[in-house]
Amino acid sequence: MKHRHVYSTPNLAAAQAALAAARESGIDPDDLALVARSDIEMEAVPDAVRDGGRTDTLPAALRGAAGGGAVGLVAGLVAMAVPAVGITLAGAGLITAVGALMGSWSSALFGAGVPDPVRRRFEDTIESGRILLVVDAEEAQARRAEAAVVRAGATPLPYDAPSAVS
Repeated sequence: MKHRHVYSTPNLAAAQAALAAARESGIDPDDLALVARSDIEMEAVPDAVRDGGRTDTLPAALRGAAGGGAVGLVAGLVAMAVPAVGITLAGAGLITAVGALMGSWSSALFGAGVPDPVRRRFEDTIESGRILLVVDAEEAQARRAEAAVVRAGATPLPYDAPSAVS
């Protein structure tokens, strides 16, 4: 499972050096992102590594699918237990699927408006003008990359969490 690690750099040059060090240590470019204040991101951060204002959409959709599916399953089983309703096992399955879809959809809508956990946690650091390097990697790979990233001038921040989707 991939874990997310965050590093702080004082400026764009240091962020690019840390980014290059992470790539050279074997981290897939798709698992790297830079997070900066919006004016810095728009002017200086290349699109390929721009965090793009990640939101909590995907994790929220997954949580909504689980919650909606559970509610749909209970509703389907209750409907099956009431003979007058006439719901079969297939109908209960359909109600479960609809519940999962509705939960996923509604949660994704709410999650789209919520910044991702890295932006929420390090909001003050980002607003002060520092640029964050976000690395999603397996633990062994992350340890190798951390040494290279620190040598390039980045400072590890206290953040180690499973990636939203590994």
